[in-house]
Amino acid sequence: MADPLLFNPRTYDPAQFDPETRRLLRATVDWFEDRGKRRLIEDYRSRAWLADFLAFAAKEGLFATFLTPASAAGHKDQRWDTARIAALNEIFGFYGLDYWYAWQVTILGLGPVWQSDNTAARTRAAELLTQGEVFAFGLSEKTHGADIYSTDMLLTPDGNGGFTATGSKYYIGNGNAAGLVSVFGRRTDIEGPDGYVFFAADSRHSAYHLVKNVVDSSKYVSEFRLEDYPVGQDDVLHTGRAAFDAALNTVNVGKFNLCTASIGICEHAMYEAVTHAHNRILYGRPVTAFPHVRRELADAYVRLVGMKLFSDRAVDYFRSASPDDRRYLLFNPMTKMKVTTEGEKVIDLMWDVIAAKGFEKDTYFAQAAVEIRGLPKLEGTVHVNLALILKFMRNHLLNPAEFAPVPIRLEAADDTFLFEQGPARGLGSVRFHDWRPAYDAYADVPNVARFREQADALCEFVTTAAPDEEQSRDLDLLLAVGQLFALVVHGQLILEQARLTDLDEDVLDELFSVLVRDFSAFAVELHGKDSATVDQQRWALSAVRRPVVDEARSGRVWERVEALSGAYEMAP
Repeated sequence: MADPLLFNPRTYDPAQFDPETRRLLRATVDWFEDRGKRRLIEDYRSRAWLADFLAFAAKEGLFATFLTPASAAGHKDQRWDTARIAALNEIFGFYGLDYWYAWQVTILGLGPVWQSDNTAARTRAAELLTQGEVFAFGLSEKTHGADIYSTDMLLTPDGNGGFTATGSKYYIGNGNAAGLVSVFGRRTDIEGPDGYVFFAADSRHSAYHLVKNVVDSSKYVSEFRLEDYPVGQDDVLHTGRAAFDAALNTVNVGKFNLCTASIGICEHAMYEAVTHAHNRILYGRPVTAFPHVRRELADAYVRLVGMKLFSDRAVDYFRSASPDDRRYLLFNPMTKMKVTTEGEKVIDLMWDVIAAKGFEKDTYFAQAAVEIRGLPKLEGTVHVNLALILKFMRNHLLNPAEFAPVPIRLEAADDTFLFEQGPARGLGSVRFHDWRPAYDAYADVPNVARFREQADALCEFVTTAAPDEEQSRDLDLLLAVGQLFALVVHGQLILEQARLTDLDEDVLDELFSVLVRDFSAFAVELHGKDSATVDQQRWALSAVRRPVVDEARSGRVWERVEALSGAYEMAP
């Protein structure tokens, strides 16, 4: 029997969606399954460009259906629906990050277009999607990285109301094939933020020069250079501060996709790892008979379940966002930072069990172990996103506001606010609903109650021992505090989703035993920081807790893990 908490291609039926979405998701799974594991791995190892996959996506109208907002739609099934986008992210991650990456950078490339009032550019983008084209996001540069304040893509007025653009971009996915590249630059005749420009370029234009693929992969992460590229008024997407905001708001949309890709990678790897470990005999008994192996695989399983619960609930807040409800600005970097680093832990736990098997060239696990590392490093590093979520800590923990309950959001609807986010500032003023009721609802689950003690202790820390002005410049110390805060938010959305989906309480208790250990570990890390005060050191040790041990509960969770052996294997 398939585990209902994990994606399994053998039993997958996304019945929660409308018929066309359901058909396209299932068709995508079937395309990969028909292709088979040998071809999947060989394409990954040979770094083959994704022409066959993109031809399939074009034939089915996959990208056009999922990535055209209703305002630019050519038929009723086209909309920007975060719930079904998340589902497709998971499928792409399950079969290979190269496929996900071509889709992800198409999403990023479309962000500035769908935020633009340029009707001509929007119409062109919709037509290109219908034709099966991919898109690219020309933001980062070799010298400056994502420091867009310092962009060296220069636009010189041509005297006819347009510009010529000269400069290079680096780390630009799909830069080899994009029908439209959204490029960020600055005017040579205007200083400061008023000079920023986002414009549309075509990778097939003679003034667009593809330099190389900067990575050794099927992912085409390009360096390209524009030489006197003509930019007409129909190509200009945003100017001034609006161009800057479009860049950040696009990243807000795009970074959300990292979590579900990570989940898909971990799910496929888990089927392989558990099947291998359970069927390997060592010293006369299965590898899974060893207590440390059971603990590592069970920890990997509940961490993966936690990743899914958090991400599913975050979808609801993303889709419910508005100018008066910007809670997504916390939950979004959490999906990028916390869920993707949890994915690394899941893979590491399983790799410790299967050991050398994880290197073998005929396994999915070998590529999963590499690809899982990339997701925490895309769309801003873990450190950048940790620093970002700290801006919300005091309001979230200590200053709740009233909000109407947010339901599960799986309906067929267009998420229009994502392209109407407005100015990318004012994060310190964002308010949140009270986090405590989510924990109160599971107060009788032993490890939820134990973790709640730690969450309450963090509130005490913020009130009585928070970093002073000098320490606030010590990012090393602040990041440790950020990890503690992230755990409280992570637990909150997990509990909300658990309540909405009636999650098995054994799984929830086992998951929170892991979170109790994590909180204790980060508290000890804070204790050891160079600049930690005596009061902070004392607080840190007082926040350490031991999880509540229940062998019967752990045994029941292990039965769920053990049942994954043989539950799915990709056809040769």
